[in-house]
Amino acid sequence: MSTPPSPTAVAPIRVPAGTTAQQALKDAGIPLKGADGAVVVRDLASGDLKDLAWTPDTDAEVEPVPAASAEGRAVIRHSTAHVLAQAVQGLFPGTRLGIGPPVENGFYYDFEPERPFTPEDLTALEKKMTEIVRAGQNFARREISDADAQAELASEPYKLELIGLKGSAVDPAHPTEGADVEVGGAQLTMYDNLDPRSGERVWTDLCRGPHLPRTNNIPAFSLTRSAAAYWRGSEKNPQLQRIYGTAWESKDAHKAYLEHLAEAERRDHRRLGAELDLFSFPDEIGSGLVVFHPKGGVVKREMEDYVRRRHIEEGFDYVGSPHISKGGLFETSGHLPYYEDTMFPAMELENSKYYLKAMNCPMHNLIFRSRGRSYRELPLRFFEFGTVYRYEKSGVVHGLTRVRGLTQDDSHSYVTPEQAPGEIWHLLHFVLGLLRDFGLDDYYLELSTRGDDPEKQAKFIGSEEEWAVATAVLEEAAKETGLELVPDPGGAAFYGPKISVQARDAIGRTWQMSTIQYDFNQPARFGLEFSAADGTRQQPVMIHSAKFGSLERFFGVLTEHYAGAFPAWLAPVQAVGIPVTDEQVPYLRDLGLRLRQRGLRFELDDSDDRMQKKIRTASKQKVPFVLIAGATDAAAGAVSFRFRDGSQRNGVPVADAVEEIAAWVAVRNNADPTAETSG
Repeated sequence: MSTPPSPTAVAPIRVPAGTTAQQALKDAGIPLKGADGAVVVRDLASGDLKDLAWTPDTDAEVEPVPAASAEGRAVIRHSTAHVLAQAVQGLFPGTRLGIGPPVENGFYYDFEPERPFTPEDLTALEKKMTEIVRAGQNFARREISDADAQAELASEPYKLELIGLKGSAVDPAHPTEGADVEVGGAQLTMYDNLDPRSGERVWTDLCRGPHLPRTNNIPAFSLTRSAAAYWRGSEKNPQLQRIYGTAWESKDAHKAYLEHLAEAERRDHRRLGAELDLFSFPDEIGSGLVVFHPKGGVVKREMEDYVRRRHIEEGFDYVGSPHISKGGLFETSGHLPYYEDTMFPAMELENSKYYLKAMNCPMHNLIFRSRGRSYRELPLRFFEFGTVYRYEKSGVVHGLTRVRGLTQDDSHSYVTPEQAPGEIWHLLHFVLGLLRDFGLDDYYLELSTRGDDPEKQAKFIGSEEEWAVATAVLEEAAKETGLELVPDPGGAAFYGPKISVQARDAIGRTWQMSTIQYDFNQPARFGLEFSAADGTRQQPVMIHSAKFGSLERFFGVLTEHYAGAFPAWLAPVQAVGIPVTDEQVPYLRDLGLRLRQRGLRFELDDSDDRMQKKIRTASKQKVPFVLIAGATDAAAGAVSFRFRDGSQRNGVPVADAVEEIAAWVAVRNNADPTAETSG
């Protein structure tokens, strides 16, 4: 969901020593309520966020952080997570606490209860949270020594573990997302919830903050679901119960988000896959491994036919490679040391270790190396539908968008360094055109680089100069498109930087789609060479590109983008014939034959159902063209056209109907045909 833009920043506010930030904001006329109201301040000297109750020892300049900003929402959500934890321990005494960070569009908190939470528990917890919010308890920050924190939290083993990790190289709050404790040996803090009348402590938690001033500053929230989650994200640790929720700066923003969630649920490709008989994930095969049913097979085949044709038009040669290889191949490519944890375990065969392949590029390198190559052959472009296998953790497997077996429309271009900019430009225009052809025309680019974080540098191979050259080439090509370019420092592959296309779907969600990667490492590791014009042997640059990314993921995104109502050219069934009575069945069967002769996908509903039920069935199956014929239509050699939006045109001559459907499909129109747009 795209969130509202952050309010415009205001001039810095001076907070005199001994004065609270809240009082300074009041004196400056800064609102403290509503979406534009400040929830915390940023200390401009340190860059840290501070509670409104913060009182600096010396004069300070601060910037108010509005509720409707990204950081303001995070504070609201973090405070709501603490209210959730208080409610859980109130209703389920003895429940142990994990962490409770804000995340995108919401928050979660991890617990170790005596039993898993039920939907009824979430309802009761939401009611209890509402009581806590209305009570207007004060959030009060309190510094505490490590020893005192350990004594105070003696019954909270997970909090004690976080205290023990403080100052280590491990971020105790980032096995998943968010943070509750500072690292690097910083001061520990507790946040107490105080009764607004008596000032007595009602509840407390170890947390670095900041928080809202009071619980009744939380404008709107709800709990969404619960799930199992391993402590600190490791399967070696205990399994906890995670409760997810959402919180917003206003009731209107909260309502809009819940409506967005409902629409996303309506579009969920997993549900639609079952309803439309497209694909399934049989337990007998295994988690994250999909089988496509005949109707899903039609969509998949149309995708494959399109991208195969386009690759050939763009100068690619089709190749093929096996699904399994000796492990030494992935040692040579450099993948095994970095990706072994996400590859399926090795198989011992004939005194060698074999792996299911997790990537296609090493095999394409062997094809390049199979004979001598001349500069006259470059760019040399290989393409295949390469099925790869990745042992994703069960907790992240998700329908078609995160699977363990996936087919990539994988290509590798071998070019001279001088040809690299032109090839990247060529690939960018290829992938952007592909996305437009499938109706995904709202996108931006992301440039993933090595970044400057010294802790992440160990995963990258190659010299700084090589990385600088590769990054500059990608950046220049990306900028030439005129699209927004978002930096992603540290997100590059180990062998080189990449551009990814981030496409927004019909309801504004962003999906990573096509990728283009610059690789100067694998050609060296495989000893790839070509004969240059001057007779010397030179090393090519290798450019990886996947246009769909993976067929499975792209299929899932398309299903949600169109809510299962695929454009007519992609639809598994493009037209269905519905007779008013059985007497019109032969008539519509002949019409279906004419449509099939034009390469169109037609089904005849000659079931015993009544006509209105047949129409409802076709509507549920999201068929673009429904052709209805009664006795009058048959006598006139005509049909009635019914469209997915419920509109209808009557008395359309059969020849015109056939031509109209064929023409609409032939131009790959992604819009939905209606009585007004067709004909």
